[in-house]
Amino acid sequence: MLMTQASAPPRTTRRRHDREIVALAVPAFGALVAEPLFVMADSAIVGHLGTSQLAGLGVASALLTTAVSVFVFLAYATTAAVARRVGAGDLRAAIRQGMDGIWLALLLGLAVIAIVLPTAPGIVDLFGTSPTAAPYATTYLRVSALGIPAMLIVLAATGVLRGLQDTRTPLYVAVAGFVANAALNAALVYGAGLGIAGSAWGTVIAQCAMAAVYLCVVIRGACRHGAPLRPDAAGIRACAQAGVPLLVRTLSLRAILMIATAVAARLGDADMAAHQIILSLWSLLAFALDAIAIAGQAIIGRFLGADDPQGAREACRRMVQWGIVAGVVLGLLVLVTRPLFLPLFTNDTAVHQTALPALVLVAVAQPVCGVVFVLDGVLMGAGDGPYLARAMVLTLAVFAPVALLVPFFGGGLATLWGAMTLMMTMRMLTLWLRASSGRWIVTGATR
Repeated sequence: MLMTQASAPPRTTRRRHDREIVALAVPAFGALVAEPLFVMADSAIVGHLGTSQLAGLGVASALLTTAVSVFVFLAYATTAAVARRVGAGDLRAAIRQGMDGIWLALLLGLAVIAIVLPTAPGIVDLFGTSPTAAPYATTYLRVSALGIPAMLIVLAATGVLRGLQDTRTPLYVAVAGFVANAALNAALVYGAGLGIAGSAWGTVIAQCAMAAVYLCVVIRGACRHGAPLRPDAAGIRACAQAGVPLLVRTLSLRAILMIATAVAARLGDADMAAHQIILSLWSLLAFALDAIAIAGQAIIGRFLGADDPQGAREACRRMVQWGIVAGVVLGLLVLVTRPLFLPLFTNDTAVHQTALPALVLVAVAQPVCGVVFVLDGVLMGAGDGPYLARAMVLTLAVFAPVALLVPFFGGGLATLWGAMTLMMTMRMLTLWLRASSGRWIVTGATR
């Protein structure tokens, strides 16, 4: 059960949870939506260059997001581990663990650059990108790859601050980064006439500036609490080992999104362009819902670190309720605004007609997404990575054959997004079963 045999927590306890969720989730929302807003700003600027450019951006951004997001454990695992130590009252060890995560992020970022730069054209071709869109996809991917180390450092440093129950600093950095990204993109794409390459360079510059700010904040905190800054091989290795289950989980999720992108690319440029627009919106909605999950990671980790399993159960139940309500509200907003949303990205009526039915499915699925993201965050906060990995592999096994059969049976983009809705429903069932079992509750400074 999400709760024990006792009834729901009293109203004063619910209000306390609500205040804490809001205090962490609202700033986290602002920081989280900055990432899809980066992509949406790129899409809006590049989309007016032409449909082929937008289709190329769709393929490249999906590949780039995958290259970065497979290492999202740098944020999630760090948040949970740091929050547990905060609950146990050991701030020095909490920050030390965070520094190990940052060093690991730098090493992984350099490795990704070494792989992506020489293989970019081949990777783009593997996804069936049309000959008109492929050159734009390759250009954007190669330039943007240079910012991957900065992106990974941002992930790890954000995890440190979230674990310390600080979601305001990531908000301020994210807002400044989004403004800088939009301004640089407009200036470099149109002012300097660099086209799609200018959009990529603008994002790289903004990401590097964000990483520099995060490093200053974390280093200052480490000096204040006497935590060493030098790399520690054992600590870095421990961070990598702890992140393996979440890496498997994230690879499975990214495989789902990449399969969807590959299927959309084979449906044609109009479908691919529409898919890119919808995926940008879906990512924005996902990160909005994930704000509650981020609060869950920090709160659950702290309760378990402080040996308070009942507090963890009550917080989990309340956050699920928040997720459902938020999903309903977001779904209604999508339904109401969908005719106004599409012209922001393209004037191509074929893209509009293709996207509208799929947007309805995205709207209907939002309450399910609310439960998924909240429970995902709760189990991450508890350090229940192995189960998350198994559940996501199972979801991938169900989704892949359904999605890959869409073109063979003459289905369009709406059918593909129907498969995406099935995928989210599968995730909800697996996560709900685990949360109800209570097996995720393990107390102590470390799991």
